[in-house]
Amino acid sequence: MALPVAAPPAAMPRPRRDGLTEIADRVLAGCSLVPVAPVLDVRAFGWTGGLRDQWRAIRDEARMAALAENRAGAEGRFTLWRRGGHDAANAARCPATTATVAAIPGLDSAGFSILPPGAHVPVRRGPTRGLLTCHLGLIVPRDGDARMRVGDRMVRWAEGETVVFDDTYDHEAWNDSGDTRVVLRVRVRRPLRQPGRWIADTLLRVRSALHR
Repeated sequence: MALPVAAPPAAMPRPRRDGLTEIADRVLAGCSLVPVAPVLDVRAFGWTGGLRDQWRAIRDEARMAALAENRAGAEGRFTLWRRGGHDAANAARCPATTATVAAIPGLDSAGFSILPPGAHVPVRRGPTRGLLTCHLGLIVPRDGDARMRVGDRMVRWAEGETVVFDDTYDHEAWNDSGDTRVVLRVRVRRPLRQPGRWIADTLLRVRSALHR
């Protein structure tokens, strides 16, 4: 697995969130069936094994589709699955990846995330604690330091390995290398007991309707 390394909290402004979101996140934290922490143990998510088993086929499709389309070498995403179903055109170009992610329980979205050389993704926070994010390392430069901070944890991606994290913690990413970093980014519904499951699903439906 991608091993998180302890790091001191970064001294930078905390992204602001509205009061209702903060209250909802506290309720969901109290209903969570998995630890509420920046980085979680992948062994609690058996489906990550399927990603690791298929990582070479997924990497090859990322090269043929996502990197081929991103000729400018910019930061970007290649969407395969959105809430409600797959992106038909992109899924057809990546059949192995699409089949693998379609088998993930509670799948919310999936796609390739591209981080070019020298890039820094500034600090941000995800919209809801009702979701968790998984990264599968596909192309990780070895000539520098490609890393991500989530809360007070520092993670360095590894090819063929997964990391599961809660993006409602402050997080940012760097690619201090001379090559492009590519991961498969998967978002899933956090395991919750009631009433957290109902609250999270309602919030996700509202968010989906607002972003159509």
